[in-house]
Amino acid sequence: MSTRADGGGRGALGTAGRIAAHLLLAVLGFVVGIAGVLVQAAWLPAGLFLALLATAALFYGGVRATGSQFAVAASGVGWLYSIVLLGVGRPEGDGAFAGALGEAVYLLGGLALAVICATKSRAVARTS
Repeated sequence: MSTRADGGGRGALGTAGRIAAHLLLAVLGFVVGIAGVLVQAAWLPAGLFLALLATAALFYGGVRATGSQFAVAASGVGWLYSIVLLGVGRPEGDGAFAGALGEAVYLLGGLALAVICATKSRAVARTS
């Protein structure tokens, strides 16, 4: 049994608040993924930088808001789902990804940012 004043390490959000925050982060990840796909394709190379910046802000902001590494996973699942959904396309051949270098950089860069944000939060937690 925990004697901490904050509810046993759960923070100020509580269990229901954390679940709601992670669901919201998954939805935000989906939206940022869709916006990133459209922006990086429209304004290459500045759009690619802007899309990766928004992705990093989502991942890092989720970690800072919830204090949990699971926030990166929740937002990352939504982000990756939207990219896969738009990348597969339709039977008619309509797809948001054309298979160019920008799309690969956005996908791999976003995955790298998710890993960086997840491991950075662990390093910050150890030092404080």
